Amino acid sequence: MPTVCITGASAGLGAAIAAACAERGDDLVLVARDGIRLEALAVELRTQQVAVEVLVADLADPAQLALVSARVADVTHPVELLVNNAGFGLTNHVLDADGSEHRRALDVMCLAVLELSTAAAQAMRRRGHGRILNVASLSAWVTQGNYSAVKAWVKVFTEGLAVELAGTGVTATALCPGWVRTEFHERAGIATSSIPDWIWVDAKTCATKALADTDRGKVLSVPTLRWKLAAFGLGALPRPAVRWVSRQLVRSRD
Repeated sequence: MPTVCITGASAGLGAAIAAACAERGDDLVLVARDGIRLEALAVELRTQQVAVEVLVADLADPAQLALVSARVADVTHPVELLVNNAGFGLTNHVLDADGSEHRRALDVMCLAVLELSTAAAQAMRRRGHGRILNVASLSAWVTQGNYSAVKAWVKVFTEGLAVELAGTGVTATALCPGWVRTEFHERAGIATSSIPDWIWVDAKTCATKALADTDRGKVLSVPTLRWKLAAFGLGALPRPAVRWVSRQLVRSRD
């Protein structure tokens, strides 16, 4: 069976992707900081008759990141699909914090994505096949502070990686969802009461769409028509208009 490595797998979209992979018979390597939740998820997924490895790691720690990177690059038990999903919402504006939260965001959502993607891509290219799925966000199209900057980096990095991998048998996909129903926003302290129900997408739908697009080798995966239209509209707007939209989104969040 193919082996899928998923970071940030203990909850939210990561857990939904893990469940979707288990349903189709993929073996799993689950990575997260919360060992208790990770072990509980592993027990549940093993009932699908798939092998599940657990790696408890904080990707902001270089030593722990190196261990995950080594597993991704392992030639004896190769990873066929790497899902870089680990991340978190930023609770502070850039001007309201000492910067530690924002540095951690770069460590987890940029530097870890860079290191793990590179390790996976090199190993996969030697084999002539493999897939990388990096979780970005529709926030990459707007300018909501450092979170938008981080996710824009993930999007563009993945697009660039896809260019480098063209013709190798290895693909890179950036998943760019909008509002997904998980505990992500609650844990980040982001108000969502003003967001209409029709805007939300459930995590299972997002996971299923992301895996289907990855299997097809799509470079950008934007789940559901509503978010495709939003991405198209934001991409077509002049940048001053995008910044105006971003200000409204920031005010609604606050």
